[in-house]
Amino acid sequence: MKTIVSRDNPHFKALKKLCQSGHERRKTGRVVLDGVHLLQSYAECFGVPEEIIVSESGRLKAEIAACLVGADAITLLPDALFRELAPVETPTGIMAVAARPSATTHPSADADAILLDGVQDPGNVGSILRSAAAAGFRQILLSPDCAQVWSPRVLRAAMGAHFRLELHEDVNLPDFLGAYRGQAILTVLDESATSLYSCDLTGPVAWVFGSEGQGVRPAVMQVVKTRIRIPMPGGGESLNVAAAAAICLFETVRQRP
Repeated sequence: MKTIVSRDNPHFKALKKLCQSGHERRKTGRVVLDGVHLLQSYAECFGVPEEIIVSESGRLKAEIAACLVGADAITLLPDALFRELAPVETPTGIMAVAARPSATTHPSADADAILLDGVQDPGNVGSILRSAAAAGFRQILLSPDCAQVWSPRVLRAAMGAHFRLELHEDVNLPDFLGAYRGQAILTVLDESATSLYSCDLTGPVAWVFGSEGQGVRPAVMQVVKTRIRIPMPGGGESLNVAAAAAICLFETVRQRP
């Protein structure tokens, strides 16, 4: 176990840059995992992370101590320094640096897919990933202007879902949809549109969800033929994109054997 006590330490500076800079994480191909649950989820799929960072108070907790077993590279920080790295106001006491998993397949034009077009809120992106994994979807395609899917905030919101999904960033969504051989669907607020619950979802589907403010952009809408509405008998202007996605994904599950 290596102990760092000074913020002038070169390794601490490198860790801080990694924690705070999306550009640095992309350049190095690394992700920052914060909290016991994310570390455990990563370890179940990929083994022990490259480096575990633990606070002095954190290592005294039994669940954190258990995460240190078998780790080769452990860095111990005073609570004050750990707090400078933590992505949340109340530090968890443990985080890790790990190689960013890559998609193992190319996007498939024949499989179920979820397409995110300009969804920029990290919490919404993470929630959609969490629902996708729970519903059995695997293929997620994100436009270039979505929130960075491997950012600490998205990772935290997804609660380990990343490691059960095939994540494709910076995708040209119109090109993918133009070649897609299943049914591409997007939700609209038009009351004349077909109800979600009247739509046949038994075959391969590509669900398209747009940004929180602008929705799906015209270039994407032009290549999506099926448009549905989610009935809201209680009224309301619209649903949060993560809530709408969860409803659509689990209706897909309900219709299948």
